[in-house]
Amino acid sequence: MRYSRAFIPTVKEAPKDATMPSHVLLLRGGYIRMVGAGIYELLPLGLRVMNKIATIVRHEMDRAGAQELLMPTLLPKEYFEESGRWDGFGSTLLRLKDRKGGDYHLGPTHEEIITDLVRREIRSYKQMPLNLYQVQMKFRDEPRPRAGLLRCREFLMKDAYSFDADEAGAQKSYEIMRDAYHRIFTRLGLEYRVVSADSGAMGGSTSAEFQVLAQNGEDAIVACTSCDYAANVEVAETVVADAAKDHGDVPAMEKVHTPKAKTIDEVVSFLGGGLRPDGTIKSLLYTAGDETVMACVRGDHDVNEVKLARKLGVDEVFLASDADVVKATKAKPGFAGPVGFEGRVIVDPDVTHLRGAVAGANETDQHLKNIVFGRDFEAEVAPIRQVTEGDECPKCASALKLYRGIEGGHIFILGTHYSEKMSATFLDEQGASLPVVMGCYGIGVSRLVATAVEQNHDDDGIRWPMAIAPYQVMLTPIGKGGEPFEVAEQLHDALEALGVEVLLDDRNERPGVKFKDADLLGIPLRVTLGARGLKEGQLELKARDAQDNEMIPLEGAADAIAARVKEALA
Repeated sequence: MRYSRAFIPTVKEAPKDATMPSHVLLLRGGYIRMVGAGIYELLPLGLRVMNKIATIVRHEMDRAGAQELLMPTLLPKEYFEESGRWDGFGSTLLRLKDRKGGDYHLGPTHEEIITDLVRREIRSYKQMPLNLYQVQMKFRDEPRPRAGLLRCREFLMKDAYSFDADEAGAQKSYEIMRDAYHRIFTRLGLEYRVVSADSGAMGGSTSAEFQVLAQNGEDAIVACTSCDYAANVEVAETVVADAAKDHGDVPAMEKVHTPKAKTIDEVVSFLGGGLRPDGTIKSLLYTAGDETVMACVRGDHDVNEVKLARKLGVDEVFLASDADVVKATKAKPGFAGPVGFEGRVIVDPDVTHLRGAVAGANETDQHLKNIVFGRDFEAEVAPIRQVTEGDECPKCASALKLYRGIEGGHIFILGTHYSEKMSATFLDEQGASLPVVMGCYGIGVSRLVATAVEQNHDDDGIRWPMAIAPYQVMLTPIGKGGEPFEVAEQLHDALEALGVEVLLDDRNERPGVKFKDADLLGIPLRVTLGARGLKEGQLELKARDAQDNEMIPLEGAADAIAARVKEALA
């Protein structure tokens, strides 16, 4: 491809609301353009990258025995009503009516539709195992679409669904998909970790995320420094101490006046005397269904809302409103505490080990000090805090390290969560009717375009992995025509004949402009052709992720460059 004929509308600066590196660089490099909030056009370069990702995904899914199909995007509400998600999905579901007043929605995911297909077609255990997948646009009315392709209202996704006769078969299908995902992310050239995760709105039990490590990642994950344990902080665990029973000789509880000291840091600063955040109790009120519950963790810890919800037996918890806090504690927000609270209290085990803690007194501008669990208040004890860096690994007791990541893929064993609700059954060997056991496996294909940039960029632009770069080699002739351009044309044709994807910068631009655009676009290999070098029979070769360039002989250059590409792809 000649640059002069390509549609690559680069710009010097991205819009001010573009803050994530991927958003900025994909806009500046002419890969995407915004149509509306969370809605993007993929221009030719962006589409080339996305298609390469989709091709790798399809190849590995086919290799794993999955079969591709295509389900509709426009869906009647009846299927989501069967599963309970018509109401459960809430405002995230993009709903619409047809001219007759019928209710429809745009598919955010397809568990119900694939389950309906299987319940109509699968009759016997002999028809399983089965794995069906599609690569299709999904639609979700995100409350805060942001960060370009990382969180959109319309996005391309690969979703696969496995169907088995029993749990053992479902586990085997899950492991096959897990191996396929390893191959996919390795081929994409991305550094990633597989972490334990929460199944969330999808339901089911076993769940893992493929997190691509990135400094600006929206997810926090922890991984052991010694073994293979890794998990999203939502579900991460650490060694949990038993609740303390003996606190020794602690002075009697005492109320202290703490005007306007609402936060942990404000209370620590106000009381002084060597008090630290880990000597306080952070008390937060949550609504869980119709109930208002107090969750207590050590002052230097945070509440893990997923663990709290599981403890309470609900799908989700929400921080109580200021009005609900006042109603429950009879005090302004910032002064809640477990002592004297008339309601359900859940405390983390670490709270029970505090020797004379400080907490809110449930009175405005008042706190209590010298609090002892079991002496001054009782509560249910459960591990509800979020794991932090340095905590002990639950598998080997080594230190855990904190990372930032972006979810690139998520795999679930759904069990019979959907098949029971929708009566997707089969006959086993004895003729008994049983629900199909399902799995679900998703990859955000368009999201990975941005994710790859988040992991692979510098101050000058993108640094694409070879496997998904829009072009593998960029030829940059220097000067105003003449031999460099003639040789570049010949090299372009020779490389294409060898199967190399080449972008020839044939524009009449200054060298500095060409070099800046080459760095911005992020093509893995740049070959510079100048009159001086050609006189000596040499070309300049520079890898986008390398500091220095090297000189290679003009004779045999096409074969040498093609070998570099092949090596990088391997």
